[in-house]
Amino acid sequence: MKRRIPLRKRLLVRLLIASVLIAVCSVAATAWLAVETTTRALREEQGQDLADDMRILAELSGYAATHPEWKGVQATVRTLAATTGRRIALTTADRTFIADSAPKGTSLPLGAAATVDPLHTDTYTESGAQLSGIDPRAVGPYRLTAGERERLEAIAAKQQTCYHRFGVETKVEQSPSGRPVIVNSDGGPTSDYLAQDCGYGLLGEPTRTERKALDDLTEGARACLHRHGLDLGSPLHLMLDPTGKATSSRYVIAEYAKMGDAKVTKTAQTCTDDALRVQLAPYVAPVAELYLGGDDPTTPPRFDMSPTNKAKIVGAAGLVLAVTLAVTAVVATRLVRPLRALTEAAQQPPDMHVRVPVTTRDETGILAEAFNDLTERRERIEAQRKAMVSDIAHELRSPLTNIRGWLEVTRDGVVDPDPALLASLHEEALVLQRVIDDLQDLAAADAGTLRLHREPVRADELLDQVAAAHRVAAAAAGVAVHTKTEDGPWLDADPVRMRQALGNLVSNALRHTPADGTVTLTARRDGDEVVFTVTDTGTGIAPEDLPHVFDRFWRAEKSRSRRTGGSGLGLPIVRHLIAAHGGSVVAASEPGAGAEFTLRLPGAATSL
Repeated sequence: MKRRIPLRKRLLVRLLIASVLIAVCSVAATAWLAVETTTRALREEQGQDLADDMRILAELSGYAATHPEWKGVQATVRTLAATTGRRIALTTADRTFIADSAPKGTSLPLGAAATVDPLHTDTYTESGAQLSGIDPRAVGPYRLTAGERERLEAIAAKQQTCYHRFGVETKVEQSPSGRPVIVNSDGGPTSDYLAQDCGYGLLGEPTRTERKALDDLTEGARACLHRHGLDLGSPLHLMLDPTGKATSSRYVIAEYAKMGDAKVTKTAQTCTDDALRVQLAPYVAPVAELYLGGDDPTTPPRFDMSPTNKAKIVGAAGLVLAVTLAVTAVVATRLVRPLRALTEAAQQPPDMHVRVPVTTRDETGILAEAFNDLTERRERIEAQRKAMVSDIAHELRSPLTNIRGWLEVTRDGVVDPDPALLASLHEEALVLQRVIDDLQDLAAADAGTLRLHREPVRADELLDQVAAAHRVAAAAAGVAVHTKTEDGPWLDADPVRMRQALGNLVSNALRHTPADGTVTLTARRDGDEVVFTVTDTGTGIAPEDLPHVFDRFWRAEKSRSRRTGGSGLGLPIVRHLIAAHGGSVVAASEPGAGAEFTLRLPGAATSL
């Protein structure tokens, strides 16, 4: 009975659901584009708001960098609030108010917009950004005195005149510490060779104030370096870099940079930055939380979409959804069609071995090819099974028929149970027993229950035992059996099973070797393996028959009986026994030149 697949589990429904999800994403993207198109002006306004927010943060960070406390910041907050139209509130980490532009009692927003911390956030070096570092406006003990500024300004004026003589237009800018800096007309640094000719070193020398601050910074940095095990026992050579705008360029760690060790230089830089923060801490305001905006419910929304734009978005969304569903239904139907063919083929009776046509090269086509391959393998296995059952029945029927026939005529008194008759019945029983034993060994090998009792075995002794066991049969057939061993190899194996495997090969060779022929058994070491070969001078095996020599119940000549051609189980047993030992067996032959069977097994170094 054909099983009905639940609707929610059908591939078509799943594909439709997936398509709907894709369509929803497409609709969302369409809606976003529509909103972007219709609210461009509003985004520009929001961009202006963001710029105002960054300006507020930069102004308050500058205040914190130049004042040791927040006392007096209320005037600055009110001015910024009036200029930007935003509510501005400063609090401590526990939300205690420092300053607020809103009336008293107005609640704060849920989260702070930013943290004002000039010792860890730089809002001055790059406008509109929050860089990691120290705000350059936090100068503390590096602020020059009035006399020092006048002296440096005079030196800067002379240098500017020197630049002008060389045809280079410059201007003088003042750093937050009050130090004048000469830059190009576009604000970039001046050329190095002109700076040297115009006495750049005079302007770059630290003043007395800066030297004292740099010495204190050096002591703090050396204490940190000592904790990191980097005390070199020499000065840090901190030098002022007056051309730099950022805090990290206020000084150059010359001694460490000259060493060329990036890790050491980084550690020295970190220690110096930490020491600088400790040095500047008394001169800057404590860390504060900045809140912008408020929770006033009367505040109008900052985004309002018109009904016309809403209608356009809904219409576009519906159109996209409809088109997506139509396309998905067509594609899904084409995808499901080969799967239905596979399902119908799989539901056919097994004995029909139905194939399905391969019409695509995608995943469905690959699945169809795999299904056809599976069908072919199943058909082949079924044929082998039928042939094996027929062969087993034939092998067991012949000896049982002989035994039954002789027993019936003996019971009826037609013949007497003389020794010759009993010997014949015994021989038939042995044939029957041998077939059953072979089948039992194969069944154990197939089930993985074939037990091995491993022990150290000498290859030469193993060959001698196999040859001795077949001397009588070889003499009766007029065939000589020889053994040859090189290097006396050892192997860790089950001697009984190995004698059985080699014995099957020797028995097979004796049956196919004419009188005056030879069967040779050899053993040698090949690397970590022991190689056994059983070679005969018999009729050989045809090339088209070689791939089948290890098949069960296979005989090169179908007309041969079990007495002349064996039961057809000896070579399959050899293959399973050698595989159980972790080895392999191959056959090679040329018609009329004999056959050679090669066994490769893991060797053992020495006896145990």
